[in-house]
Amino acid sequence: MDTIELLLHPVRLRIVHAMSGGRALTTFQLRARMPDVSKATMYRQVGLLVDGGILEVEGEQKVGGTVERRYRLRGPSAVISADAAASVSLEDYRRAFATAMTALLGEFNAYLDRGHADPTADSVGFRQHSLWLSPNERDELISEMRKAIVPQLKNEPAPGRRQHLLSPILFPIEDSPLQTPEK
Repeated sequence: MDTIELLLHPVRLRIVHAMSGGRALTTFQLRARMPDVSKATMYRQVGLLVDGGILEVEGEQKVGGTVERRYRLRGPSAVISADAAASVSLEDYRRAFATAMTALLGEFNAYLDRGHADPTADSVGFRQHSLWLSPNERDELISEMRKAIVPQLKNEPAPGRRQHLLSPILFPIEDSPLQTPEK
């Protein structure tokens, strides 16, 4: 299974989110973070990510009568390259968007179900803005967003830090008046 196929699954995508920042987690810790995912499903999806080279075993320890493994992301292996993204079909984009939205919904529900969620105190937001942009303005907006986001991607877990999920989504919602065929 290639990287795109591996990541086009909401549980696997949530596992990748959980492992970001250099974390090494066990399947037990992943299940604690995602209680809506069954044990069997978690083991199956972690196994697929290991087999596909997205996760690697960082270490093992004996717990009771079993061996518990700690997994971590294998560097940039969980990223879809620009070349790979350019080669996928529109149907693949549709599936990728549906997967991302399903994973986002799963993460949000897990947050709310923790019992101590406080959306106001946590500055939870999910606004949508409709912007009129030329191609150059769009590219400048993306560049500015990257300048703000990319340095934060290097942050690792530390006291006082909580993991947040940021999901910028940008796509045109209508054709330019100059591109619309006349009737």
